[in-house]
Amino acid sequence: MLNAVGQAQHILLLGGTSEIGLGVVSEFLQRGPAKVTLAARPESPRIAQAKDDLESRGADVEVLDFDATDFDSHPDVINKAWARGDVDVAIVAFGTLGDQEELWQNHDKAVASAQTNYTAPVSVGVLLGEKFKHQGHGTIIAMSSVAGMRVRRSNFVYGASKAGVDGFYINLGEALRGTGANVLVVRPGQVRTKMSAEAGDAPLTVNVSDVAEATVKAVLDGKQSIFVHPLFEYVSLAFKFIPQAIFRKLPF
Repeated sequence: MLNAVGQAQHILLLGGTSEIGLGVVSEFLQRGPAKVTLAARPESPRIAQAKDDLESRGADVEVLDFDATDFDSHPDVINKAWARGDVDVAIVAFGTLGDQEELWQNHDKAVASAQTNYTAPVSVGVLLGEKFKHQGHGTIIAMSSVAGMRVRRSNFVYGASKAGVDGFYINLGEALRGTGANVLVVRPGQVRTKMSAEAGDAPLTVNVSDVAEATVKAVLDGKQSIFVHPLFEYVSLAFKFIPQAIFRKLPF
């Protein structure tokens, strides 16, 4: 359970090499040491570095093998995480971007993208919801995206999955209301990470540190959802009222 200064005793990161997820974990560690469970693909070349970095920050790190699209393995992964004790913060921070023009024209790749970006978060979300409801405290953090607020032609396979994730986790929070557990949906917009490096900076692009600071503050404040850059709240609201005939002509 988080203490008075926001120190977590146990943090689970699903997507154990996610730059944004690791940034959030590191932000929590500034408040004191914690057990950290990193769930990641065993062949990930970055998991050893992630473990070493968190340990240098005072974390007691354990790594679990996690394949987002091996849905049958998910219950075992979640149970192994809880074998270390109650989880105060669980972060769902995995996903892929891919070539958006290729995705809508390639059946196999489109299905794979949807399974990673939507079906897998729902799979772990149901399991996390069950655990958090039973323990009666803690926060599930779901990394959503501004791309899911009004799905655009330029990235609609990815955006549609994020729209689904956003809707699922917002309402998982509603389902858990009154149990002592909370769900926070984080909508960063574009973040300067390795995944987005080729895209270049878009308007209102933020840094990993911005996402981490805003996310931890929102957890401590008990919020249900945040836009990391505050202007995106107004931009997303405006987008909802633009007719599709006009929206399709916008240059993005």
